[in-house]
Amino acid sequence: MSTNEGGRLTMWHASWIWGSGEESPRNEWRCFRKSFHYEAAVSSNTTVKLTADSRYVLYVNGVQVGRGPVRSWPFELAYDEYEIGHLLRAGSNTIAVLVLHYGVATFQYLRGRGGLLLQAASTTEDGTERIIAATDSSWTTAVHDGYDARSSRISCQLAFAERYDARSLNDTWTEIAFDDSVWESAVVIGNAGMAPWTSLVPRDIPYLTEEPIYPARVEEMNFVKPAAWNAVFDVRTLLIPESVNHANPTSFVGFMATVVTLSEAATFTIGSVDNGRIPLRVSIDGKWLDAADYYGENPQQFVKAELSAGEHFLLFNLSRGSHGHGYHLGLHADVSFEVRSPLEGKNGAAASSVPFAAIGAFDWAEHIDHQPDSPMRKEQPEHDAMLGVGSAEQLLREFPEWVREVPEELFTRTDVYGESVWHVVEQPQPVPVQLQQAVLASGNSAVVPVHAELDTELVIDFGRELSGYIAFEVDAAEGTIIDGYGFEFMRDGWRQHTYELDNTFRYTCREGRQSYVSVVRRGLRYLAITVRGASRPVKLVEVKLLQSNFPVANVGVFQSSNAMLNEIWRVSRDTTRLCMEDTFVDCPAFEQTYWVGDARNASLINYYAFGDAAIVERCLRLVPGSSFQSPLYGDQVPSGWSSVIPNWTFFWITACLEHYQYTGNEQFARDMWPHVRFTLEHYLEHIDERGLLCKRGWNLLDWANFEQPGDGVVTPQNMFLVKSLRDAAAFASAAGDEAGGSVLLERASMLRSAINAQLWDEDRAAYLDCIHNDGRPSATVSMQTQVIAMLCDIAEGDRAEVLDRYVVEPPAHFVQIGSPFMSFFYYEALAKLGHQDTMTADILHQYGAMINNGATSVWEVYPTSGITHNPKMLTRSHCHAWSAGPAFFLGAEVLGVRGASPGWTKVSIAPKPVGLSWARGSVPLPGSGRIDVSWTLDTAANVMKLRVVAPQRVELSYEQPGGYELEIEEVRIG
Repeated sequence: MSTNEGGRLTMWHASWIWGSGEESPRNEWRCFRKSFHYEAAVSSNTTVKLTADSRYVLYVNGVQVGRGPVRSWPFELAYDEYEIGHLLRAGSNTIAVLVLHYGVATFQYLRGRGGLLLQAASTTEDGTERIIAATDSSWTTAVHDGYDARSSRISCQLAFAERYDARSLNDTWTEIAFDDSVWESAVVIGNAGMAPWTSLVPRDIPYLTEEPIYPARVEEMNFVKPAAWNAVFDVRTLLIPESVNHANPTSFVGFMATVVTLSEAATFTIGSVDNGRIPLRVSIDGKWLDAADYYGENPQQFVKAELSAGEHFLLFNLSRGSHGHGYHLGLHADVSFEVRSPLEGKNGAAASSVPFAAIGAFDWAEHIDHQPDSPMRKEQPEHDAMLGVGSAEQLLREFPEWVREVPEELFTRTDVYGESVWHVVEQPQPVPVQLQQAVLASGNSAVVPVHAELDTELVIDFGRELSGYIAFEVDAAEGTIIDGYGFEFMRDGWRQHTYELDNTFRYTCREGRQSYVSVVRRGLRYLAITVRGASRPVKLVEVKLLQSNFPVANVGVFQSSNAMLNEIWRVSRDTTRLCMEDTFVDCPAFEQTYWVGDARNASLINYYAFGDAAIVERCLRLVPGSSFQSPLYGDQVPSGWSSVIPNWTFFWITACLEHYQYTGNEQFARDMWPHVRFTLEHYLEHIDERGLLCKRGWNLLDWANFEQPGDGVVTPQNMFLVKSLRDAAAFASAAGDEAGGSVLLERASMLRSAINAQLWDEDRAAYLDCIHNDGRPSATVSMQTQVIAMLCDIAEGDRAEVLDRYVVEPPAHFVQIGSPFMSFFYYEALAKLGHQDTMTADILHQYGAMINNGATSVWEVYPTSGITHNPKMLTRSHCHAWSAGPAFFLGAEVLGVRGASPGWTKVSIAPKPVGLSWARGSVPLPGSGRIDVSWTLDTAANVMKLRVVAPQRVELSYEQPGGYELEIEEVRIG
């Protein structure tokens, strides 16, 4: 097969290869090697092109070269290209690739099959290309025996946690001298162009950074002991095996059972430190424990029972729904106990490696929000009968056809999360100064204190939120365990655990000094490192995080006379950078997911903070690939979760127009216009007889308690559709389709008229939030709806004046804005109405609360939102790009810099004082250069002194701020 790379035809001589096992194994870490002879004198340039399913790490002669590929649709799989000539030597050389194949669908990956495609070539001075290595059956391969394939899912959004044993025989497998003679020959599975990777496209963005960041201090040291027995189950796959093929929500009816034998009578504790959205419900010997018996910080759940010596039958009701999170289960008593499967002894069955049995599923359903639901049966006689089972014997007698073993790959006792979160003993210790010094980048090392009976936990504070790859170096005895657990927030001894995120790793040491670099990306501020089972002192030599993000410079700058505003701008900028990977992602810890609607706002912030266009274009071009899942386009892509939030698609349309306006790239407009038109045509099919958009689905706008039902007419959604139709018309004009744009403008006008005719409530002098599917108008009236009405130019005349008052002074009885994401639209509306002073005051109030609570990045929700239902848990995610709006608005409104033509060949400068005495900063220009703005107020003379530095090529216009004369000093460069 051939692909076209930048207009130059490149032939793939390589074949896709894999091992001789399963096509799509679960959580398989597979090594590939090829040795070859190289003559350094014959070439002027040597490169390697490769891609893999699902992810790879590339090594040349033992040196890590890169990681990839970037997330992409399997039918448009991206490949990477690296220069490797400087790593080669005359004579024998080795290329080695570690491929991690997920074997399950995630929020950034569609399940395919395992595969590696690689081609290395030298280009001679006369332009001749010579292949020096290409994947074929001459390559060798082996499953890496150091990685535990039974490790637990990180989350429903991500793949698997990292469990590495350095005693592995393959620990030096990337080196030239490694003997791979016992490895198998790779199996050729097809040529380039085979399914599912029918098209190969070159990477379209730069490689991500890997910048070493060292900790700020050791926050705590504790001697700890975990519960006696911990495990993680993949309940979703256990009860619905075919669910590995998608990431859609599921519901099911099923159970698990085990037999616990106590050596003597004791208090027995059953706990789940993270129930994975499946509440802990257990019966002991046929008696279901009452809801009032459970305790713990939701979603942690614990229950205690006084048990006699001997056997006890435990039955767990798993009937609920799951998106794919792990089900963490712990058992503890101060006496010895054994756990075994109820199936042991049945028909002479031997002891099972998994001491639980599965029962069911009696029924299950998969849910896709934009498709008709597939409900489960309302009556579940098997479920009701199971509730009365009180012994293993009764279970096997009455339900023999439903009881089965739990597959080994869906169960692990290596529950690092459980052991890190549930401590039955915790003894705080003073931190030795040598340990404080050792965590710094000073070359110091220190001995980690160990306890004869307890584990040693160090809580390391990196001082700010980070995202990337943990790396460390220790000197330890063989078999010593180093557990790592990353989290984002702690205060006054309380830790905010990463519920529904198994943000952990386990490293089992070989003897001596050793180092490790994680291959799994994670976000965190704090890293709890726990040393377990040390037979001699452990020396900590180094710990760091390789900060990995899209490579952007801090071109944008903002400073002012208000120190709080400056800090808010800085953390907003830093948050956006942390959420720039191979796409924009919502957060670096919990999800690492490209949410399409979030990315529209992040794109604008990026323009003002960094001025990068490549990552935005990559994100926008990925979206239409979801059309095979829905013509309405996915809300997160590329993803195994087939999900649609209509507003997110509408924001994507607006983002396409804004990207054209920023770059002036007409080819982008011509390429994307057919996709914009395609999805809008399908949305318009959902216009009902009232002339309104009425659609069943996930009709989300904000995390707030206003009515945005899953079926019916949702008012803000209709309003955003009006704006999308108008924006699409402007985009059509840029693409050269004036006629197509005119059609959309007409439809926008018709929809606007229908909104005003049917969704305005005269009695409440406001727009309804919705009309339910049964015809009921919403009981709530929200700021969300009124803000969007103003932003989308829905109201006119007296209604517009009413909304203007609401936007500036929100009525107390209206549902208030519930997230910084919604605030972005609120600030857009305020800026549009000329209320930048109100906008800035709200930024200082809402974001100032984050800063006052120690934020180093902006949060998913405001600390005053109450959404988490836990006064200690001020937000879920502590780093969320959808919240970073101040980095855009302070540049666009306070500095006053806005593009006035496609490509910003014309720029308007309209600064707003907003109560400041001075402000200065920089705004990046598309392509190259920037505009520097500084202004000061002379209040006595009512004069704003404005200095602007800009390239000669940019045409500038100025707008006088209200109440001040403008004195301009204009400096031109280039």
